[in-house]
Amino acid sequence: MINSKAFYDCLTGVGLDYFAGVPDSLLKDICGYITDNAPKEKNIIAANEGGAVGLAIGYHLATNKVPVVYMQNSGFGNIINPLLSLADKEVYSVPMVFIIGWRGEPNKKDEPQHVKQGRVNIPLMDAMELPYCILEDNIDAAAAQLKESLALAVKENRPVGILIRKGIFEPYKLQSELPTSFEMSREDAVKTLVDFLDEKDIVVSTTGKTSRELYEYREELNQGHAKDFLTVGGMGHASQIALGIAQQRKNRQVYCFDGDGAAIMHLGSMPIISSIGVEDYKHIIINNGAHDSVGGQPTVGFDIDFCAIAKASGYNYAVSVDTKEELQKELAIIKGNKLPCLIEIKVNKGARKELGRPKTTPKQNKVAFMDFIKE
Repeated sequence: MINSKAFYDCLTGVGLDYFAGVPDSLLKDICGYITDNAPKEKNIIAANEGGAVGLAIGYHLATNKVPVVYMQNSGFGNIINPLLSLADKEVYSVPMVFIIGWRGEPNKKDEPQHVKQGRVNIPLMDAMELPYCILEDNIDAAAAQLKESLALAVKENRPVGILIRKGIFEPYKLQSELPTSFEMSREDAVKTLVDFLDEKDIVVSTTGKTSRELYEYREELNQGHAKDFLTVGGMGHASQIALGIAQQRKNRQVYCFDGDGAAIMHLGSMPIISSIGVEDYKHIIINNGAHDSVGGQPTVGFDIDFCAIAKASGYNYAVSVDTKEELQKELAIIKGNKLPCLIEIKVNKGARKELGRPKTTPKQNKVAFMDFIKE
């Protein structure tokens, strides 16, 4: 295993001292170390991975230095356009180093949403003509690979990739956590929301621990899982999935259980939601100011005003709460509101250590859900 400090020292030792990206569970130790030790202006936790590539391009143009972009391999979907149409050596020829968490590596146990992504990871990089290496699990070999990758990026003025397997980095606990003192945890908020729902209400829940907590609470209540679409992959797209459903099921209440990081990732979805004008769309953003499912690195969730953004986007009603009593009161208000509404719920970061994962497959979830929402 590799010590995060040792790897960070290797990065900075060869001049790689500007970082941008979206945290990943496989990279949480090195991302945590970078967050704690890199100057704030040199580690930008981007809205999405494509935005991180844009930051990296701008940094290179301004400094003639090579930036680092970190991501989970699912983030490839967000980088393909800026990578191939801007950074590629056949366009602007911008050198950068991608550090990529290899979720779903073949022959390794992983969640269903990661299996296909992991299997096609290398063929996808080959198709994009992105040179890459798979990081060795000792610091000397890793340092040599890093130097070779950087040399290639500089020599050919092109992006290069470094794939990171699960368990490569020694455990590291993020030190610079923003303290919170809200009344509720995310799980408390999820339970309060579920307890309020009517029998025919539809839920679309975002990626990560929100969907896991929703699944477990339905188990606890013996309610089954047909009422919930668990957006187990595709971070940031739950709100648009919910919108697509709400357009077609205008006689049903549709609730999107979103997260701050997910909402920020595709913030442009909010004006689309309001422009469609569906009557029974309820957008719930559970805001803990962190990418909680992948290591707890901060988002800008506590630095921005989701309600002001929603109102400026055209939402009919938007309010922020941080207590159970306030949440229950506001849920009752939006229940009868016939245009898109938003409730931001500010909660503490963290989850139960024993929090499980869905036992049903995505395909089983889809079949049961479609049966539940059909007219």
